[in-house]
Amino acid sequence: MGWINLNMSKVMRGRENWKEKAISRGEAERYERKEKIRIGKERDKYKDENKRIRKELDEVKNYPSVIILKVDLIYIALQLFLVARISFRAVSRVLSVLSEHLGIKKVPCPQTIINWTIKYSMVKIKNTSQLLPQMKPSGDQFSNGFIWMIDVSIGLGSGKILAVLAIDIHHYLSGKMPSLKDTHCIAVSVSASWTGELIAKFLKKVIAVSGRPTAYLKDGGSDLKKAVKLLGEEDLSSLTIDDISHKIANLFKHKYKDDPLFSTFISACGNVSKNFKQTLLACLAPPKVSTKARFMNLHRLVTWANKILKHSSVGRSAKGSVLSKLRESFDQLPDCKKFINQFLSDAVPLLECQKILKNKGLSNESYKECEKHIQQMSSSSSVRKGFVDWANDQLKTANKLCLSEAGLLITSDSIESLFGVGKRHGTGDTKDANQIALRLPALTGELTKQNAAQVLQIRVKEQIELTKNISSLTKQRRRTLNTPGSIETLATEKKESYFEFISESKKQSKSLSKASLQSGCEKINGLKNDLKNISVLLDSPMPTG
Repeated sequence: MGWINLNMSKVMRGRENWKEKAISRGEAERYERKEKIRIGKERDKYKDENKRIRKELDEVKNYPSVIILKVDLIYIALQLFLVARISFRAVSRVLSVLSEHLGIKKVPCPQTIINWTIKYSMVKIKNTSQLLPQMKPSGDQFSNGFIWMIDVSIGLGSGKILAVLAIDIHHYLSGKMPSLKDTHCIAVSVSASWTGELIAKFLKKVIAVSGRPTAYLKDGGSDLKKAVKLLGEEDLSSLTIDDISHKIANLFKHKYKDDPLFSTFISACGNVSKNFKQTLLACLAPPKVSTKARFMNLHRLVTWANKILKHSSVGRSAKGSVLSKLRESFDQLPDCKKFINQFLSDAVPLLECQKILKNKGLSNESYKECEKHIQQMSSSSSVRKGFVDWANDQLKTANKLCLSEAGLLITSDSIESLFGVGKRHGTGDTKDANQIALRLPALTGELTKQNAAQVLQIRVKEQIELTKNISSLTKQRRRTLNTPGSIETLATEKKESYFEFISESKKQSKSLSKASLQSGCEKINGLKNDLKNISVLLDSPMPTG
């Protein structure tokens, strides 16, 4: 019995050991089996998610996004024309290329884009009555706080364009040179000719809507000068600022136009250009300088001449060498060295001054920088004296406007740039003055999506009303060229019609009245008279009874 009991105890103990091993082994296997099931489910989940994402990506590739609002299409088209500065036809072609990616069902044709641009010009003109300056000028509380740039430019045909650009007088607080984005075209008009009287009459209409400017920024033209003078005689005077580029050009003109070496120099440059072209020296040809306003860019031609003459060193040159060919092409240019040196002695310091004043404005500090360059000029130079007198006059204007520290705007490059872009961008070969003037307001300021939305609010009837009486040189050209024998009809057609592009304010009359501009002054004068009457009453004895 003892033996049996001993064996049974061994069996029981071995059984318990087996159970413990089986339990521990089973737990590990069950845990591993559960983990495999969990990992398998997660793997299947990630596979399904991956398939779904890939399917969605394929759908995105196959089905492009759609421009829901028309305003987005107008905004993109205007950006391509005004910012990228590509032609109307190019804008249409670019949109056709992007149509599949943008979901454009119908690509706008060039004429549609032209219509959007004209409507955008109308939007810009209408918004000019809402312009507000950064701060009111302390020197003149009754002005609108803007400087008006005014200038006249010619186009193809007899039409001349008069444009008025407004820019904040405190522009230099932004610390940058003015550009087209900083200006606003508030009015533009085309006429067969512009005299001082006509310009003054047009500016009166603009003042009736936009208020009187703080100052006029203009070139030295006699017609603009007379217009400002006439406005002053009608109690609509504003300060005047003379553009620095035109002033320097006029100083050069007065000094050098009668110099015999000047005509020799211009003739020699023309002959050198002919000799250089179609030769090995073509890369050294002189720059082109316009015959009109020649002294504006004459320094480029003189600088070129000075550099090209330095290539001709002292001594003989080998026969058939490039240097010998260069000397043979010089014509009378070496004889003009005295003129070249004298002109550069005046031009180099003034051009440095011009660069400083254009970037920083005219202030006491910037003028001190210019004085260092002016001292390099001959004390007897008429150009130096004329520039110093101009600078002193403009500093007086800056003091009146309290801009002697901030900087006075003295460059009208913005309006010159506006005319330059307007004539070559979107006009083709026919530089029609009326068509150019229609698009000038669109080239100023910044384009926003809100402006694009306002384009949709301009009705076709309004556009037709604006453009219906405007003559088109393109239409005349097509009609006449395609009809032989119809050349005489050009003389019998009605006189060319021109237009005025001015914002119409609902609060102000279209015609100017002095009361609308001087109401503030009259109120002050009336208040002064009332105070005088009150003081008289106070000094007089009180009535009895």
